[in-house]
Amino acid sequence: MPSVGRTVRDLIEAALDDTDPDGPVRWQVICTIRERGDLESFIEARRLCAARTTPERLLGVDILGLLHMYVDRTLPVLRQVAAGEDDAMVLYSVLIAFGHLADPRSLPSVIDLADHHDSRVRYGAAYALQHVLGDPPDRTGLDTLRRLTTDSDADVAGWAALGVALATGRQV
Repeated sequence: MPSVGRTVRDLIEAALDDTDPDGPVRWQVICTIRERGDLESFIEARRLCAARTTPERLLGVDILGLLHMYVDRTLPVLRQVAAGEDDAMVLYSVLIAFGHLADPRSLPSVIDLADHHDSRVRYGAAYALQHVLGDPPDRTGLDTLRRLTTDSDADVAGWAALGVALATGRQV
């Protein structure tokens, strides 16, 4: 899928045509947009985060999570999505984006979602927490991560245990 001559909007339409959230075309587009890293890409991704359809919001979040150069503009958008979203996959992606951006300013949103009823969201929180705890690790965030080590979902508990080990320098 050559991107030469394609607008950001064209790329986004191509990604939305790939209905698999892990689809190769979708992720190739996301990587192309990340490489562009321009303001137009950020603006389009931000617009998608406020869209009516779940696939659009999901794509917007996934793009923003990789646009590190716009972290100061991205965090408020992702925090707003985290506070108002109902779809578990979008929330999961928001948490993965927070982890990728690794900015402690997202910690309150991650902590808020750590007790979500859907294990996919808790898994995302376990992943994100280890990246957003700060240095030294925030005590409330570390306590939340420790609590997730006893989660009923083994994958959540495993990621949380790894996160605690990495944050505290202990062996897993």
